[in-house]
Amino acid sequence: MKPSAFEYECPTDLKAVLAFLGDGTDTRILAGGQSLVPMMNYRLATPERLIDINRLPDLDYIREENGEVVIGALARHGDIKASRLILKHLPIMTEAYAWIAHAAVRNRGTLCGNLCHADPASEMPALMQVLGATMVVSKASGARHVNARDFFLGTYETVLDADEMLTEIRIPIPQPGTGWGFEEVAMRKGDYAWASVAATLRIVDGRITAPYIAVAGLGDHAYRLEAQETALEGEMPDADVFEAAAKAAAEAADPPDAEHISAEYRRDLLRALLPRVLSAATQRAGL
Repeated sequence: MKPSAFEYECPTDLKAVLAFLGDGTDTRILAGGQSLVPMMNYRLATPERLIDINRLPDLDYIREENGEVVIGALARHGDIKASRLILKHLPIMTEAYAWIAHAAVRNRGTLCGNLCHADPASEMPALMQVLGATMVVSKASGARHVNARDFFLGTYETVLDADEMLTEIRIPIPQPGTGWGFEEVAMRKGDYAWASVAATLRIVDGRITAPYIAVAGLGDHAYRLEAQETALEGEMPDADVFEAAAKAAAEAADPPDAEHISAEYRRDLLRALLPRVLSAATQRAGL
């Protein structure tokens, strides 16, 4: 229960962090450490060096900017959960945080760290995809923007290269009249999800438009239900339509078996949760 030996650096500016990441040493970023440190203690992660970014206060922010909510790499879960700005523009995040971890973890853990950890049962990777978030990925030579749906590749795997760091998340403020829904089932509240479902949509002339649906806990990473999004576009929002979408999604899902939950039960959860989420989103869209 002890990590392997590693170097420790605590720079005070982002330029130094990115220089360390680019020098070829196996390096990991330490912000909250709520996932990384346990993995190191079990020697599931054995980096040669840790870079502690907690002395970079310029990365700790939640702000509105040019029609987007912008969240820095050191913004803690607890601060995001309590943010009036998040509640005003992105209430689905506030709702989901009722299910995410526990107070002690949220007080230190960061959203960017959670997304980089990319646990397949974590809620926020699904929400970032539903909300159309953009990940700002930085390295010494510059930055690139990655759509959230392209950021997650597999279990604990993202598009980040060894010399890159997720420095910021940019989430477009939803259009007026956008409804949302979120549902989850877990063994205990605060545990990783057995299945979670998030959706946003709008109702225009009595029909569904711009539906976005994402799930977690049902594969090796969170993912969008693109076939169901396409099927729902332009449909009347009623129970039969939602049930049909849920049935098709469950039949297409290929979730893993686990010690306390079977793949079939996970498919049943998706079949049950998706209509609830779509109904809630419809109601919040004003219909």
